Amino acid sequence: QVQLVESGGGLVQAGGSLRLSCAASGNIFRINAMGWYRQAPGKQRELVASIPAGGSTNYADSVKDRFSISRDNAKNTVYLQMNSLKPEDTAVYYCNANIRDPWFRINDYWGQGTQVTVSS
Repeated sequence: QVQLVESGGGLVQAGGSLRLSCAASGNIFRINAMGWYRQAPGKQRELVASIPAGGSTNYADSVKDRFSISRDNAKNTVYLQMNSLKPEDTAVYYCNANIRDPWFRINDYWGQGTQVTVSS
């Protein structure tokens, strides 16, 4: 069993910053790609940023130059630094990880979601 636990959401004024964290635990052999998605009310879940085990990061156009994704492989943790936040960034943010377990099964796992609210 694998769990993803997120933290760091909250309420912030426009122009402010927040840092989200997501720690993976359980039967993990290797973590491949990790990423952050978000879902605003009445909208579909969308990719915000992703980071592979090795290689370049990927960002949605709407967050480029404002958000930064990073990971600490020793801690099985992915971070999302969000700067210059806008009201349209308000959403529930979900962590995602593609994980290989000790029995060589590969699955996608999701965190429980953390609310980010940006006031104008």
